[in-house]
Amino acid sequence: MYSLDINFLKDRPEYQKQTTTKAKRTPIQLGNLIPVYIGVGVGLVFPALMFIGLSVLEGKTAELTQGIAKIEEEGKSLDGRIANIKKIKAETDAINIQTKALVTVFDQIRPWSAMLQDLRDRIPSKVQIETIRQIAAPLPGKTPVAATPAAAPPSNTSGFLEISGFSISYALVNDFALSLGQSKFFNQEETKIITAELVDAPPITGFLTPKAEKSDIKIKPLQVVKYTIKTGLSSGPASDLIQELEKKGTVGLVDRLRNIKKVGVISQ
Repeated sequence: MYSLDINFLKDRPEYQKQTTTKAKRTPIQLGNLIPVYIGVGVGLVFPALMFIGLSVLEGKTAELTQGIAKIEEEGKSLDGRIANIKKIKAETDAINIQTKALVTVFDQIRPWSAMLQDLRDRIPSKVQIETIRQIAAPLPGKTPVAATPAAAPPSNTSGFLEISGFSISYALVNDFALSLGQSKFFNQEETKIITAELVDAPPITGFLTPKAEKSDIKIKPLQVVKYTIKTGLSSGPASDLIQELEKKGTVGLVDRLRNIKKVGVISQ
Protein backbone atom coordinates (compact mmCIF):
# COMPACT_ATOMS: atom_id res chain seq x y z
CA MET A 1 0.00 0.00 0.00
CA TYR A 2 2.78 2.37 0.71
CA SER A 3 5.57 3.24 -1.77
CA LEU A 4 8.79 4.78 -0.77
CA ASP A 5 10.58 7.04 -3.26
CA ILE A 6 14.18 7.59 -2.45
CA ASN A 7 16.28 9.95 -4.60
CA PHE A 8 19.80 8.83 -4.48
CA LEU A 9 20.97 11.42 -7.00
CA LYS A 10 21.64 13.97 -4.33
CA ASP A 11 24.10 11.56 -2.80
CA ARG A 12 26.17 11.36 -6.01
CA PRO A 13 29.40 13.34 -6.07
CA GLU A 14 28.65 14.95 -9.43
CA TYR A 15 25.42 16.43 -8.11
CA GLN A 16 27.12 17.66 -4.99
CA LYS A 17 29.83 19.34 -7.13
CA GLN A 18 27.34 21.14 -9.36
CA THR A 19 25.44 22.40 -6.36
CA THR A 20 28.57 23.73 -4.76
CA THR A 21 29.55 25.47 -8.00
CA LYS A 22 26.17 27.12 -8.33
CA ALA A 23 26.24 28.31 -4.77
CA LYS A 24 29.60 29.95 -5.23
CA ARG A 25 28.56 32.33 -8.14
CA THR A 26 29.06 35.93 -7.08
CA PRO A 27 26.12 38.37 -7.45
CA ILE A 28 26.34 41.29 -9.94
CA GLN A 29 27.27 44.53 -8.16
CA LEU A 30 25.57 47.80 -9.30
CA GLY A 31 28.71 49.78 -8.67
CA ASN A 32 30.36 48.21 -11.64
CA LEU A 33 27.64 49.64 -13.99
CA ILE A 34 28.29 53.34 -13.14
CA PRO A 35 30.50 53.95 -16.21
CA VAL A 36 27.79 52.50 -18.37
CA TYR A 37 25.25 54.80 -16.83
CA ILE A 38 27.59 57.77 -17.33
CA GLY A 39 28.13 56.87 -20.99
CA VAL A 40 24.41 56.52 -21.60
CA GLY A 41 23.78 59.82 -19.81
CA VAL A 42 26.41 61.60 -21.84
CA GLY A 43 25.01 60.08 -25.00
CA LEU A 44 21.59 61.45 -24.11
CA VAL A 45 22.82 64.89 -22.95
CA PHE A 46 24.51 65.85 -26.24
CA PRO A 47 21.47 65.23 -28.43
CA ALA A 48 19.38 67.12 -25.92
CA LEU A 49 21.79 70.04 -26.02
CA MET A 50 21.84 69.97 -29.82
CA PHE A 51 18.03 69.94 -29.90
CA ILE A 52 17.88 72.88 -27.49
CA GLY A 53 20.52 74.75 -29.54
CA LEU A 54 18.66 74.15 -32.77
CA SER A 55 15.45 75.37 -31.19
CA VAL A 56 17.19 78.55 -29.98
CA LEU A 57 18.76 79.10 -33.41
CA GLU A 58 15.43 78.64 -35.13
CA GLY A 59 13.87 81.19 -32.78
CA LYS A 60 16.69 83.66 -33.40
CA THR A 61 16.49 83.05 -37.16
CA ALA A 62 12.78 83.75 -37.15
CA GLU A 63 13.36 86.89 -35.08
CA LEU A 64 16.11 88.08 -37.42
CA THR A 65 13.93 87.33 -40.45
CA GLN A 66 11.16 89.48 -39.00
CA GLY A 67 13.68 92.21 -38.25
CA ILE A 68 15.07 92.09 -41.80
CA ALA A 69 11.56 92.23 -43.25
CA LYS A 70 10.77 95.23 -41.05
CA ILE A 71 14.01 96.96 -42.07
CA GLU A 72 13.31 96.26 -45.76
CA GLU A 73 9.83 97.74 -45.36
CA GLU A 74 11.28 100.82 -43.68
CA GLY A 75 13.89 100.99 -46.44
CA LYS A 76 11.18 101.01 -49.09
CA SER A 77 9.39 103.77 -47.21
CA LEU A 78 12.63 105.75 -46.97
CA ASP A 79 13.27 105.19 -50.69
CA GLY A 80 9.87 106.72 -51.42
CA ARG A 81 10.62 109.68 -49.18
CA ILE A 82 14.05 110.12 -50.76
CA ALA A 83 12.45 110.04 -54.22
CA ASN A 84 9.97 112.73 -53.13
CA ILE A 85 12.79 114.83 -51.68
CA LYS A 86 14.78 114.49 -54.91
CA LYS A 87 11.71 115.48 -56.92
CA ILE A 88 11.13 118.53 -54.73
CA LYS A 89 14.82 119.45 -54.98
CA ALA A 90 14.71 119.15 -58.77
CA GLU A 91 11.61 121.36 -58.91
CA THR A 92 13.29 123.86 -56.56
CA ASP A 93 16.43 123.91 -58.72
CA ALA A 94 14.31 124.48 -61.83
CA ILE A 95 12.48 127.37 -60.11
CA ASN A 96 15.82 128.85 -59.00
CA ILE A 97 17.17 128.61 -62.56
CA GLN A 98 14.07 130.33 -63.93
CA THR A 99 14.28 132.99 -61.22
CA LYS A 100 17.94 133.66 -61.97
CA ALA A 101 17.18 133.83 -65.68
CA LEU A 102 14.40 136.34 -65.02
CA VAL A 103 16.65 138.36 -62.73
CA THR A 104 19.35 138.29 -65.40
CA VAL A 105 16.88 139.70 -67.90
CA PHE A 106 15.97 142.55 -65.53
CA ASP A 107 19.61 143.09 -64.65
CA GLN A 108 20.62 143.40 -68.31
CA ILE A 109 17.88 145.84 -69.35
CA ARG A 110 19.11 149.12 -70.75
CA PRO A 111 16.01 151.32 -71.02
CA TRP A 112 16.09 153.54 -74.08
CA SER A 113 14.41 156.35 -72.19
CA ALA A 114 17.31 156.52 -69.74
CA MET A 115 19.97 156.33 -72.45
CA LEU A 116 18.28 158.99 -74.60
CA GLN A 117 17.96 161.27 -71.60
CA ASP A 118 21.64 160.73 -70.89
CA LEU A 119 22.44 161.66 -74.49
CA ARG A 120 20.36 164.86 -74.16
CA ASP A 121 22.25 165.78 -71.02
CA ARG A 122 25.67 165.24 -72.65
CA ILE A 123 25.28 166.54 -76.19
CA PRO A 124 26.77 170.03 -76.76
CA SER A 125 24.36 172.81 -77.69
CA LYS A 126 25.50 173.08 -81.31
CA VAL A 127 25.68 169.37 -82.04
CA GLN A 128 22.71 167.61 -83.57
CA ILE A 129 21.81 163.91 -83.68
CA GLU A 130 20.26 162.68 -86.90
CA THR A 131 20.09 158.91 -86.37
CA ILE A 132 20.80 156.40 -83.59
CA ARG A 133 21.31 152.81 -84.66
CA GLN A 134 21.76 149.87 -82.34
CA ILE A 135 24.24 147.19 -83.38
CA ALA A 136 24.01 143.75 -81.82
CA ALA A 137 27.12 142.14 -80.42
CA PRO A 138 28.69 139.48 -82.66
CA LEU A 139 27.82 135.91 -81.79
CA PRO A 140 30.60 133.72 -80.35
CA GLY A 141 32.57 132.06 -83.12
CA LYS A 142 31.13 134.35 -85.82
CA THR A 143 33.78 137.06 -85.59
CA PRO A 144 36.73 136.90 -87.98
CA VAL A 145 40.10 135.91 -86.58
CA ALA A 146 42.31 138.94 -86.14
CA ALA A 147 45.80 138.96 -87.60
CA THR A 148 47.25 140.78 -84.58
CA PRO A 149 46.01 141.28 -81.00
CA ALA A 150 45.79 145.04 -81.61
CA ALA A 151 43.28 144.47 -84.41
CA ALA A 152 41.12 142.07 -82.38
CA PRO A 153 37.37 142.79 -82.52
CA PRO A 154 35.73 144.20 -79.43
CA SER A 155 34.50 141.66 -76.89
CA ASN A 156 31.43 143.64 -75.86
CA THR A 157 28.45 141.33 -75.36
CA SER A 158 25.89 144.12 -74.78
CA GLY A 159 26.07 145.60 -78.25
CA PHE A 160 26.86 149.04 -79.64
CA LEU A 161 25.25 152.33 -80.60
CA GLU A 162 26.10 154.19 -83.78
CA ILE A 163 25.22 157.87 -83.50
CA SER A 164 25.22 160.10 -86.59
CA GLY A 165 24.53 163.79 -86.89
CA PHE A 166 25.89 167.24 -87.56
CA SER A 167 28.05 169.71 -85.71
CA ILE A 168 29.35 173.16 -86.45
CA SER A 169 32.93 172.15 -85.60
CA TYR A 170 35.23 169.19 -85.13
CA ALA A 171 35.99 170.27 -81.57
CA LEU A 172 32.35 169.87 -80.54
CA VAL A 173 32.25 166.38 -82.08
CA ASN A 174 35.32 165.45 -80.07
CA ASP A 175 33.75 166.90 -76.90
CA PHE A 176 30.61 164.90 -77.53
CA ALA A 177 32.61 161.66 -77.90
CA LEU A 178 34.54 162.36 -74.69
CA SER A 179 31.32 163.11 -72.82
CA LEU A 180 29.79 159.80 -74.00
CA GLY A 181 32.84 157.97 -72.71
CA GLN A 182 32.20 159.37 -69.22
CA SER A 183 28.66 158.00 -69.12
CA LYS A 184 27.94 154.91 -67.03
CA PHE A 185 25.62 153.69 -69.78
CA PHE A 186 28.46 153.43 -72.31
CA ASN A 187 31.91 151.94 -72.45
CA GLN A 188 34.68 154.53 -72.60
CA GLU A 189 37.19 152.19 -74.26
CA GLU A 190 34.77 151.43 -77.07
CA THR A 191 33.71 155.01 -77.76
CA LYS A 192 35.35 156.51 -80.84
CA ILE A 193 34.68 158.79 -83.79
CA ILE A 194 34.21 156.73 -86.94
CA THR A 195 33.82 159.54 -89.48
CA ALA A 196 33.91 163.34 -89.43
CA GLU A 197 33.83 165.44 -92.59
CA LEU A 198 32.71 168.85 -93.76
CA VAL A 199 29.54 168.90 -95.82
CA ASP A 200 27.07 171.52 -96.95
CA ALA A 201 24.51 172.00 -94.23
CA PRO A 202 21.31 170.16 -95.22
CA PRO A 203 17.96 171.83 -94.50
CA ILE A 204 17.34 169.36 -91.70
CA THR A 205 20.04 171.03 -89.64
CA GLY A 206 18.33 174.42 -89.72
CA PHE A 207 21.57 176.09 -90.79
CA LEU A 208 20.19 177.79 -93.90
CA THR A 209 22.31 179.80 -96.26
CA PRO A 210 21.31 183.48 -96.14
CA LYS A 211 19.70 184.82 -99.27
CA ALA A 212 21.65 187.33 -101.31
CA GLU A 213 20.12 190.74 -101.87
CA LYS A 214 21.36 190.77 -105.43
CA SER A 215 20.88 187.87 -107.75
CA ASP A 216 24.37 188.09 -109.16
CA ILE A 217 26.01 187.55 -105.77
CA LYS A 218 26.65 183.91 -104.86
CA ILE A 219 26.98 183.03 -101.19
CA LYS A 220 28.89 179.91 -100.33
CA PRO A 221 26.66 177.38 -98.54
CA LEU A 222 27.23 177.02 -94.82
CA GLN A 223 29.24 173.95 -94.03
CA VAL A 224 28.89 171.67 -91.03
CA VAL A 225 30.68 168.58 -89.77
CA LYS A 226 28.87 165.35 -90.49
CA TYR A 227 30.00 162.81 -87.87
CA THR A 228 29.48 159.20 -86.86
CA ILE A 229 30.34 158.06 -83.34
CA LYS A 230 30.30 154.43 -82.28
CA THR A 231 30.09 153.54 -78.60
CA GLY A 232 29.75 150.25 -76.78
CA LEU A 233 26.97 149.73 -74.27
CA SER A 234 28.07 149.16 -70.71
CA SER A 235 28.26 145.45 -69.85
CA GLY A 236 27.75 146.05 -66.12
CA PRO A 237 24.49 144.94 -64.49
CA ALA A 238 21.61 147.36 -64.29
CA SER A 239 21.58 146.91 -60.51
CA ASP A 240 24.84 148.91 -60.44
CA LEU A 241 23.11 151.78 -62.28
CA ILE A 242 20.15 152.27 -59.94
CA GLN A 243 21.13 155.82 -59.01
CA GLU A 244 21.73 156.79 -62.64
CA LEU A 245 18.46 155.18 -63.75
CA GLU A 246 16.62 157.01 -61.00
CA LYS A 247 18.14 160.32 -62.08
CA LYS A 248 16.97 159.67 -65.64
CA GLY A 249 13.42 158.96 -64.46
CA THR A 250 13.32 155.17 -64.99
CA VAL A 251 11.21 154.55 -61.88
CA GLY A 252 9.61 151.21 -62.80
CA LEU A 253 12.86 149.36 -63.43
CA VAL A 254 14.45 150.90 -60.35
CA ASP A 255 11.60 149.64 -58.15
CA ARG A 256 11.90 146.13 -59.59
CA LEU A 257 15.66 146.05 -59.08
CA ARG A 258 15.35 147.23 -55.49
CA ASN A 259 12.70 144.60 -54.73
CA ILE A 260 14.94 141.92 -56.21
CA LYS A 261 17.78 143.12 -54.00
CA LYS A 262 15.56 142.97 -50.91
CA VAL A 263 14.64 139.38 -51.70
CA GLY A 264 18.34 138.58 -51.93
CA VAL A 265 18.37 137.21 -55.46
CA ILE A 266 21.09 139.68 -56.39
CA SER A 267 23.73 141.05 -54.06
CA GLN A 268 23.25 144.35 -52.32
